[in-house]
Amino acid sequence: MPATIVLGAQWGDEGKGKLVDQLASEADWVVRFQGGSNAGHTIVIGERKLAFHHLPSGITYSHCNLVLGAGMVIDPWKLEDELDRWFEFGGERPEGERLFISERAHVTLPYHRILDGADKEIGTTGRGIGPTYGDAIERVGIRFVDISNVLSDGGRIEQIVNRMNGRLSAAGLDSSITVDTLRADLEWISDRFGAAVRPTGLLVHHALERGENILLEGAQGALLDIAQGTYPFVTSSVTSRANATHGAGIHPGHVERTIGVVKAYTTRVGHGPFPAELHDEVGNHLGTVGHEFGTTTGRPRRCGWLDIVPLRHAMRINGFDEVVLTKLDVLGGLEKLEIVVGYRVDDAEIHEFPADLSMLERAEPVTLTLPGFESLDLGDWLKVAREAQATGRGYDVLPEAAQTYIQTVEQLLGVPVSSVGVGPDREASIERRA
Repeated sequence: MPATIVLGAQWGDEGKGKLVDQLASEADWVVRFQGGSNAGHTIVIGERKLAFHHLPSGITYSHCNLVLGAGMVIDPWKLEDELDRWFEFGGERPEGERLFISERAHVTLPYHRILDGADKEIGTTGRGIGPTYGDAIERVGIRFVDISNVLSDGGRIEQIVNRMNGRLSAAGLDSSITVDTLRADLEWISDRFGAAVRPTGLLVHHALERGENILLEGAQGALLDIAQGTYPFVTSSVTSRANATHGAGIHPGHVERTIGVVKAYTTRVGHGPFPAELHDEVGNHLGTVGHEFGTTTGRPRRCGWLDIVPLRHAMRINGFDEVVLTKLDVLGGLEKLEIVVGYRVDDAEIHEFPADLSMLERAEPVTLTLPGFESLDLGDWLKVAREAQATGRGYDVLPEAAQTYIQTVEQLLGVPVSSVGVGPDREASIERRA
């Protein structure tokens, strides 16, 4: 059975969690392959809103096995908090039963969070993600499989503590780590999560051999990729399709379907150039109606028109077979809609996304204008989605101008829009008519 990958095609926050939640109803395994507690997936079930950071969105289905993959950096304290909240909601303790942590995943420790807090330039979440990945690259990090060996070697613990304190001092921070606190932290992690630590790459491989359905869930988005994003205003991992199987511990030949999730407009959190950004009533409309606040940080997201230029870049890197367009309902009530189709930089017009951030900072958007469509409340949008599901009419249930918008996106990207989201509820989606 082939695997399916779900990826964000913009700067994250596209609505991947809702899509994975929908697809997970037919999946046997959902695997997170990169990132850590800086991710934020929100799922709405009726009146209840669930926010996940480490946990794959498939947790809402009891039949679905969950993997925190080798490409992740995992904060055990944040994971503990998330599991406690899940227990309050679902009455389940999945760790070691259907939730498994890769033995190769790296551990985010309090030291990493303290060091990350010194960042003032990039606008990170402060969750310790960059420093943990940095330790992994420098080959001085601690993986879950390493914890018992570190605990049994007093000299190694002391060496680690000296290195950590040296880094904190060099960063101008007063905090320090002791041998006793590090030992206590590692002992707690081992006791709390030891039963869930497994060779997850093998588990997923064997599941594929049995013909089971695997869903690989990405965090962040294509434009936050450490190599292909708007560096240095990026996350610290590879967010693209190329890392999906690698971070999960299987080979890329298993993948048959790659879905790019695209918000019907564009948002980003934190610093960095954003040519499509709007500082006007439309930008306020998108932020207010779309409830654009970061799931992880609570920071307001910067908003702008849908930008095809970086999406074309994301398409080239990831080779999406289809696109899921989310939050189409948020555009309702705007008299006209615009789509950015190019940039004017100095005296030239460009249509490919530049690596040079100074060019992006000078870029003026070139837009295509389309008619707007009426605004509906969330209850009415949900009724529209249910009508589409009941009648099989697909996009025909939408206002004509909304259909035109979808068709234009398809033409500009060159791939089909397989479904559109018209609200946060897991049922508020309309699939393309077959």
